[in-house]
Amino acid sequence: MIIENTIKDLSSILYVINDAAIKYKGVIPDDCWHEPYMLEEELVNEFDSGVRMFGYNKNNKLVGVMGIQELKDVTLIRHAYTLTNYQGMGIGKSLLQYLFKLNKSSYLLVGTWQDAAWAIQFYEKFGFIRHTKKQTAQLLNKYWEISSKQIENSVVLEKHTPL
Repeated sequence: MIIENTIKDLSSILYVINDAAIKYKGVIPDDCWHEPYMLEEELVNEFDSGVRMFGYNKNNKLVGVMGIQELKDVTLIRHAYTLTNYQGMGIGKSLLQYLFKLNKSSYLLVGTWQDAAWAIQFYEKFGFIRHTKKQTAQLLNKYWEISSKQIENSVVLEKHTPL
């Protein structure tokens, strides 16, 4: 079951994000990795900046999350994570398809780490196309607030959707 999460679900959302993000340890640059991967203050800031978080619940337990943020002329897919023990079970697919239905833009963007091959392949499976390094940097600077080190090590994928 997928429901919209709110700020009151902060600790559950953070648990999912920080559990799933362990997969990035040793894959992304060491100076971009920290534990926990996301702090409570960061997630609060995401809610405050208009990110809407949706959660996949299984047996009354939050096991996957994915956010959506409408900005200017695009919609960003944000913070897509599934608990380690639930990965590969279609939870990310269900969340992404749910967000496709909510989407009010014909232009979807998602950013991820360039060395997170599993994440890139996941989005490509759903029709997202990877941008060049130059386009990625331009898009990350325009729509995200991240460090230059993260920009150097990230990729942006896009999907056009009919409205």
